Amino acid sequence: MNQSSNTIAPAGPVDPVSTELARTLRALKLSGLKDTLPERLVLARQQKMGHAAFLELLLADELSRRDSRSATLRAARAGLDPMMRLETWDDAADLSYDRMLLSNLATLAFAEAGHSVLLLGPVGVGKTHLATALGHAGIRRRMSVHFTRADKLFTRLRAARLDNSLEAEMRRIAAVDMLIVDDFAIKPLDATETNDFYEIVVERHRRKSTIISSNREPAEWMTMTADTLLAQSAIDRLTQGAHTLVIEGPSWRQRTTQNRRTTLDENKETRNAK
Repeated sequence: MNQSSNTIAPAGPVDPVSTELARTLRALKLSGLKDTLPERLVLARQQKMGHAAFLELLLADELSRRDSRSATLRAARAGLDPMMRLETWDDAADLSYDRMLLSNLATLAFAEAGHSVLLLGPVGVGKTHLATALGHAGIRRRMSVHFTRADKLFTRLRAARLDNSLEAEMRRIAAVDMLIVDDFAIKPLDATETNDFYEIVVERHRRKSTIISSNREPAEWMTMTADTLLAQSAIDRLTQGAHTLVIEGPSWRQRTTQNRRTTLDENKETRNAK
């Protein structure tokens, strides 16, 4: 049953949910139904629904609620900012990037094929937002997603060495459908971090999707590592068949500051005109 076609505003009195029915719904873990049941009853009368169609509508409502709740919980566990979604992306006119490529990435065909994505550009242009948004899209497709800043990832792996859990931690990272590493190569990688970077890339190569955001291009990454040979091997694998989205333009903070100044100037001109 398509819910979108049944969003007619209820007309006439709405039946209240009785205390006994509310108690039954709660016992069956269907408490969410009591919020929409009165309106659905009105809709059923208006459209003269049969019992099976009405039941299908109620169950579709519950399924939609559970899917939404599940997605929210899984996104939180994945470390995704709930506000950074494709629908909240500020596609400012002064940002330059391949919009067609972003549309293609939003289909998640890259993730299904096990390809990587590189989001490159200066500070503040929205790389983290887009990486997170792709993660949310993956969550909605029921993919396993993990978002982490590069420095926190390497710190976690260093701690895993101390308690002899490195192998298990590497297995978890390798198994994630979509691994998002933010702010990669923002500072130099030491020998241990370079080795960990290599191991992660090798384990995930052609099997799982890795999204990396960075202020530096891959050619610069090697200069930021402690072992050029390991780094080159990892970067070659990572960039092979990768989708690279380069974003250029002023930082979000600069745009926000400019917009605020423009608003203040306009308000001042309005007051002076009065």
